[in-house]
Amino acid sequence: MAKNKLKIKKGDTVKVITGADRGKVAKVIKAIPKTRQLLVEGVKLAKKAIKPTDKNQEGGFDMIEMPIDISNVKKVEE
Repeated sequence: MAKNKLKIKKGDTVKVITGADRGKVAKVIKAIPKTRQLLVEGVKLAKKAIKPTDKNQEGGFDMIEMPIDISNVKKVEE
């Protein structure tokens, strides 16, 4: 079996070609070669609950990026 080698790396600019965020152009935050997924800035956002702490008395929600499959993006040449 071949190595899980990705042609897209952290810092590359990609364009989302499928899904709800289709057409967005953004930077790759993290590449996950084992599962062939990427974390892309501002794409596939999910709401995460934050519990109240001493620093953050109110708690609330935070938006985080979820992994997107590498087949759903294409590399943009700068």
